[in-house]
Amino acid sequence: MSEAIPSTRPALRHCVALLRLHLAAPSLAAAKQIHARALRAGVPTSHPLLAKHLLFHLAALRAPPLRYAVAVLSRLLPHGPLDPFPLNTVLRIAAGSPRPRVALELHRRRLALPDTHTYPPLLQACARLLALREGECLHAEAAKNGFVTLVFVQNSLVHLYGACGLFESAHKVFDEMPVRGRNLVSWNSMLNSFAANGRPNEVLTVFREMLGVDFAPDGFTIVSVLTACAEFGALALGRRVHVYVEKVGLVENSHVSNALIDLYAKCGSVNDARRIFEEMGLGRTVVSWTSLIVGLAANGFGKEALELFSLMEREKLVPTEITMVGVLYACSHCGLVDDGFRYFDRMKEDYGISPRIEHLGCMVDLLGRAGRVEEAYDYIITMPLEPNAVVWRTLLGSCAMHKKLELGKVAWERLVELDPGHSGDYVLLSNLYAAVGMWADVHVLRKTMVKDRVRKNPGHSLVELRNSVYEFVMGDRSHPESEQIYEMLAEIAERLRREGYIPRTSNVLADIEEEEKETALNYHSERLAIAFALLKSLPGIPIRIIKNLRMCGDCHVAFNLISKVYDCEIIVRDRSRFHHFQGGACSCKDYW
Repeated sequence: MSEAIPSTRPALRHCVALLRLHLAAPSLAAAKQIHARALRAGVPTSHPLLAKHLLFHLAALRAPPLRYAVAVLSRLLPHGPLDPFPLNTVLRIAAGSPRPRVALELHRRRLALPDTHTYPPLLQACARLLALREGECLHAEAAKNGFVTLVFVQNSLVHLYGACGLFESAHKVFDEMPVRGRNLVSWNSMLNSFAANGRPNEVLTVFREMLGVDFAPDGFTIVSVLTACAEFGALALGRRVHVYVEKVGLVENSHVSNALIDLYAKCGSVNDARRIFEEMGLGRTVVSWTSLIVGLAANGFGKEALELFSLMEREKLVPTEITMVGVLYACSHCGLVDDGFRYFDRMKEDYGISPRIEHLGCMVDLLGRAGRVEEAYDYIITMPLEPNAVVWRTLLGSCAMHKKLELGKVAWERLVELDPGHSGDYVLLSNLYAAVGMWADVHVLRKTMVKDRVRKNPGHSLVELRNSVYEFVMGDRSHPESEQIYEMLAEIAERLRREGYIPRTSNVLADIEEEEKETALNYHSERLAIAFALLKSLPGIPIRIIKNLRMCGDCHVAFNLISKVYDCEIIVRDRSRFHHFQGGACSCKDYW
């Protein structure tokens, strides 16, 4: 039906003009009113011109109504083959909706011949669903139909493969683009894919390549790079990016400023995070407040985090679920049990935030860290949501910390059901057995790990010096200056002994001689990192170390003394928090 009934043509033209006029400020109410006016005037919804402009209007909304859009599209189906435009518009709406699979279902019905705008929303839907196999089929189909060389199809393929963790495939598509086809969207797709999947090295490599071909980054680029710097602990590089941001005027971008707060907080530079927050002024969003609250809590400044939250409330800002995770985390890591329960109750009563498993896990951690392990267990078995592996793992960690063998076994049994083969659980149970002197059980557990091919996540430490990041593992001798590093380790050990340091050999999970245990402790990855840093750092420059596992109690004692003996500030970020060592004391007050 290509023509309207003659008497309806003026009404059709009027309604189309109204839809175009409202595109400056699209609204669902306006679209429905104009649609109703057209129907009253006798213009059928199946008229392609009305449907085209109606769908275009719906697609311009912030949250396009998918069901309404599909209904409009369906009215066109009985009237012959579809033009690609309305179908592509609905594909785009579906791909960005909470139900992206609808896009793939519509495509499978072959309602219209694909054109240049068909494949990007379909690939976007696959990326959101992590539907790799369907995405690969679409890749092959786009190649068969001659659309795979289009830059926006290639951008979508880069995003798909990156989202699904196939970084080599993402980079292959990227490399196959003509240099003049590599636009800012494709660069950002590569960067975002690597950043979102915890591949900071690749982010920084692609960023350097981008600058090498003289491409000007935008706000999205900078956020991806700063996120990578934050995860990698590359503070020096992050500072250089910050200088670039100020130079090109991107500092007014709130997303960039929030990423800077996150960078400095995750690199242990709390004062810089505070400064960025203060400089944002009226540009601060809830994300800005949340980033700093979480950052303060993770750095051991729990009371300051709670004070900032009180100030946020006075500003009449409504906290998010993530904000409340930061608040509860602050209480947990400061031992503020009563405050934690008070904030948890207020979260529900004052802000209507229904507790998620992350909040409930914080409460289990709050009780467990405080030594109230039995209460933590009671809390788990009565919580309103089904406890997941993370919650039971938290309890097992508390049992290992406080030598609660029976409850530890209960937690272990639940973990075997929920997440079998997780290496961290074996380590925690081994810690618990060792803590209570059950060495035979430690050996049996280690043999079980070998038999079941459970591989322990190897500990490593990163230290950044003069724009380079160095990695160390336990007993590492691969560094070209390893001889000097081990000489420095021996010097550190001697100076600490003169200060009265006695190794905590209970932290070594093996039934071996005390002397061997001391040697094992001395070669932990963070010890190698600090020895290297002391050799290479300039006086007065803080030493920053990132460790992928929890710092052991013995290294914590040693680092306290090292900060005093060598008159230096040491900032260690371990798996769960920061430790700021200075003058023989740590910001965590030995509560971690």
